[in-house]
Amino acid sequence: MAKKGREKNTTNKAKHSKLIAQKKNKIKTKDAERKAKLKAIVELAKAKKTSES
Repeated sequence: MAKKGREKNTTNKAKHSKLIAQKKNKIKTKDAERKAKLKAIVELAKAKKTSES
């Protein structure tokens, strides 16, 4: 026997999935930016160290 009427929770689940995806993407981009900044700092430090020697 099939249900009749509108589906339960499909709109909320879709919204939740969208928000969670946005959150994950935001975290990934922040993490990538942080890694890039740290890599630049390390490269700068290495260059400074080799130029002093």
